[in-house]
Amino acid sequence: MTQIILAKITLGLPDLLMFAGVFTVGLILSFLFWSVSLKKKRTRTISDAEAEAEVLRKEKILQAKEKFFQLKAEHEKYIGEKNSKIATSENRIKQKEMSLSQKIEENQRNHNEIAAIRENLTNQLELVDKKSEELEKMHRQQVEQLEKISGLSAEDAKSQIMESLKEEAKTGAMSYINEIVDEAKMTANKEAKRIVVQTIQRVATEVAVENSVTVFHIESDEIKGRIIGREGRNIRALEAATGVEIIVDDTPEAIVLSAFDPVRREIARLSLHQLVSDGRIHPARIEEIVEKTRKHIEEELVEVGKRTAIDLGIHGLHPELIRLIGKMKYRSSYGQNLLQHSREVANLCSVMASELGLNSKLAKRAGLLHDLGKVPDEEPELPHAVYGMKLAEKYKEKPEVANAIGSHHDEVEMTTLIAPIVQVCDAISGARPGARREVVELYIKRLKELENIALQYPGVLKTYAIQAGRELRVIVGSDSVSDKDAEKLSQDIARKIQDEMTYPGQVKITVIRETRAVNYAK
Repeated sequence: MTQIILAKITLGLPDLLMFAGVFTVGLILSFLFWSVSLKKKRTRTISDAEAEAEVLRKEKILQAKEKFFQLKAEHEKYIGEKNSKIATSENRIKQKEMSLSQKIEENQRNHNEIAAIRENLTNQLELVDKKSEELEKMHRQQVEQLEKISGLSAEDAKSQIMESLKEEAKTGAMSYINEIVDEAKMTANKEAKRIVVQTIQRVATEVAVENSVTVFHIESDEIKGRIIGREGRNIRALEAATGVEIIVDDTPEAIVLSAFDPVRREIARLSLHQLVSDGRIHPARIEEIVEKTRKHIEEELVEVGKRTAIDLGIHGLHPELIRLIGKMKYRSSYGQNLLQHSREVANLCSVMASELGLNSKLAKRAGLLHDLGKVPDEEPELPHAVYGMKLAEKYKEKPEVANAIGSHHDEVEMTTLIAPIVQVCDAISGARPGARREVVELYIKRLKELENIALQYPGVLKTYAIQAGRELRVIVGSDSVSDKDAEKLSQDIARKIQDEMTYPGQVKITVIRETRAVNYAK
């Protein structure tokens, strides 16, 4: 635009018109040139496309022809295979038709032969029937002649022969049965002895006898004074909390814990060990440690029960049964450790049941649980075998196991084959030399009876028999028993012990009543 304006300014009007005409002619010529070139290009493109289309068309026709010839060849091959199969099938059918016609002819011939044989057999049967009638007639004549000669009828003679044969058979059978029974008794005796001896040899365990005292070792005698405490308050608190008599004498570096109950002794021993290790020994601390130790012992009982069941390969026991099995560790039977005795009986039962072809796992289970009634949480009035059976039934044990537990001392009738095995193995375990001591069992039983007598009175919280049963300590609640009642209670207990128990010497009854005022700062 600037150039045009400048041209207008510099050039005249004629020159401007000439310039415009030249410019217009140039534009027209350029348009025509481009139109012609584009038309040629389009024409050339169309011809190229038509040539390519013709080539593609010819290629497609060739491919279609090849596909057609290929399909035709496959179809002819398929038809040829079908025709060959049809021909084979026709040949097979013709062969079958020929074989069937041959079989029909053979069957016809066989039918004719069978008809001839049947006719022949009919004739022979008629002949046999005639001969049988003649033989029967001859037999009757002979029987009649024999009856006339012997003076007996045929039925009577038959009865006499049968009676004679019966007597002979009875006599022979009885002698044979007696021989078998004698031989069976001898064999059974011998076999039973073999099984028992082999069982005892295979399950040989050490004999461990429970004691009634535990020796607690200390590093120096200075600790004895701290355990006793000022005016003996620590040792009194420890004895009251554990129910164990603590004997502090001149024995160097040792304190004796005396109690018939192994659980109490173990609680006292562990509590003393923790108090001595900690260094803080006073009544409040003693009660706290004893309570913690008691809970620890309860947890240990469960752990011991689980470990025992795993060692013996016994599964599916109720958690309460596992706890009672662990409790056996701290109980004794005639001086013999109850857990070790039960494990031994379980192994003996397993071996003996295997020898006899019975269920060894079930026998082992019954052997482990057979003395379950000796470790109850409360003291029942039932025999321990019957109580153990009721516990087994309560915790869903099998009837065979429950019956074996209840009948191992003949309180209940035996209904399974496992029951006598448990009874025999219990006797074997207890009969080992040195395994049991009757005196210890009677002594422990007397101390338990002594404690149970005092527990029957209202207001009594705990009872501890100490000093080998020469002293009974009775702890009562201060809210339910007054000072006068405590004095009367000690007299009543003493009188009842005199009337109901037999004991050597005398028994001292000490009633302990404490008043505690407890408050909490919040």
